[in-house]
Amino acid sequence: MLHSAHHSCGIAAYAGAMRLRSTWTDSRLDDFKAGVESRLDELSSRVDGLQQTMTNGFLTLVVIMVTGFMGLAGLIVTKL
Repeated sequence: MLHSAHHSCGIAAYAGAMRLRSTWTDSRLDDFKAGVESRLDELSSRVDGLQQTMTNGFLTLVVIMVTGFMGLAGLIVTKL
């Protein structure tokens, strides 16, 4: 009889500890989520900047290639 009473007190203490741990875990998860979201926002802005740089570089290369081909075509036409 005393043995079962001892276990029931242990279960109540365990349930109370789990409630505290559950609350702590939820708040820690909320903090973690906020941190991840801020890092993803920063990463997104960096990727946008990189995309803009790559687009500008590609357009610059296209302009250089077209200019080179036009110059080459001009040389070929004047030599004929």
